[in-house]
Amino acid sequence: MAVDENQIACFSDSAARAAATIVETVKEDGLIYVFSHLDADGISAAGIIGKMLARLDAKFRIQVTQWINDKTVSEILSEKPQLIVFSDLGSGYIDFINDKLATFKTVILDHHQIIGEEKDNIVQVNPHVHGIDGARDISGAGVAYFVAKAIDKVNIDLAPVAVVGALGDLQDKYDQRLLGGVNEKIVEDATSAGLLTVEKDLIFFGRETRPIHRTLASTTNPFIPGISGEEDKSLAFLASLGIKPRDGEKWRALRDLSDEEKKRLCSALADYLFSKGLRYEVTNLIGHVYTLNNEEPWTPIRDAREFAVLLNATGRMDKPSLGVAVCMGDRGSALEASNKVLEDYRRAISKYLGWVMEKPERMKELENIYVIYGESFINDKIVGAISSILSASLPNPEKPLIAYANVEEEGLAKISARTMDTMTNKGINLAEVMQVAAGKLQGKGGGHNVAAGAQVPMESIGTFIQIVNELIGKQLKGEKIGS
Repeated sequence: MAVDENQIACFSDSAARAAATIVETVKEDGLIYVFSHLDADGISAAGIIGKMLARLDAKFRIQVTQWINDKTVSEILSEKPQLIVFSDLGSGYIDFINDKLATFKTVILDHHQIIGEEKDNIVQVNPHVHGIDGARDISGAGVAYFVAKAIDKVNIDLAPVAVVGALGDLQDKYDQRLLGGVNEKIVEDATSAGLLTVEKDLIFFGRETRPIHRTLASTTNPFIPGISGEEDKSLAFLASLGIKPRDGEKWRALRDLSDEEKKRLCSALADYLFSKGLRYEVTNLIGHVYTLNNEEPWTPIRDAREFAVLLNATGRMDKPSLGVAVCMGDRGSALEASNKVLEDYRRAISKYLGWVMEKPERMKELENIYVIYGESFINDKIVGAISSILSASLPNPEKPLIAYANVEEEGLAKISARTMDTMTNKGINLAEVMQVAAGKLQGKGGGHNVAAGAQVPMESIGTFIQIVNELIGKQLKGEKIGS
């Protein structure tokens, strides 16, 4: 459903109210404590808020976290801030915030489905209030950007960071991997300011940073049989097209190809995929590419999707402050350290994917869902990335995927759930499933209809999986699952 101007205007008004609350606190020289989620979107949002507050010369502290819990409350009670800002999280914790933090002035800047009703001390900016889909039309970083823009138009230079957040949250769900809805307004701000270029192009990951043959060999979307995973065959494929992988001693990236070479490569790949009977995969060759004009070529922050992966790596590998610093403009030590973290993250992803595939009992198919039993092997901060990757290549893609990993020190299982967009049209709402299932077991859950999460006591994970399997079955039959 398209987003109309009236919805955007109402959403902008709510952002302006949050902006006024923040400015009022700054004028009173109050401490602002910001909590943001640890994924690429949450880190982008934290960077936008951090830069906005720094420009106001505000007193503030940023903490990147996986969830809101009693530890969060203890830290707030210790710091006694004049304002709490929850970014890219909070809307699923309103009852908890009402109960534990009722005496604190709070701003929630979120795009996840809302659970509970806020009291007078809370100012909430959330697209769902205005009938806007938070899973595809605006991300947490986008919400933060609208507030920053409402505070001062100088913050329009943060629009590219909001684009990175939206792409990190996989919101490029419009035609040919396009950002739409409210995100389109943010893209317009960035392009009008000369900060962003959007064009249709081959959409392989690594177009800015990897030699062409490695880009082809590492692609899984689309998966190219005989080329994906085969660097030598990728080189041979390029040679057969007369495309040189080197320019002198320097490897060429996809960005270095001429338009004629790109057309030749695209046509040849399409013919090759057709010959293998992979007609659907051909549609994944071309899409909208978002290039940050002020970033250096051959760096992972020039292409917005690669930038998002870098941020996700810093969050998932317990180095979120590096990602926030990069979003706030650090192109020195923080960026250098982030690049090293990205290498470690890729190795970790490969290790966990290999572990899942090694034994069939580590990923099982139930009646209505697939389950990955990550237990104590998969890092709980990376289980979401694993579920996203594997959900795109399931034998039966219409079944949602549930992956979990244990958080031993807290006695919790961290659950990540993913499904296809088409399944929401059949009644699937994973946020609702996670909320209801976790609620039955003294846990918490929520998120989006296509991607959600939960945490429950470790000893209850078996029961939780059974409940989720049953609830998905009910949704597919059109039944209300209630709470």
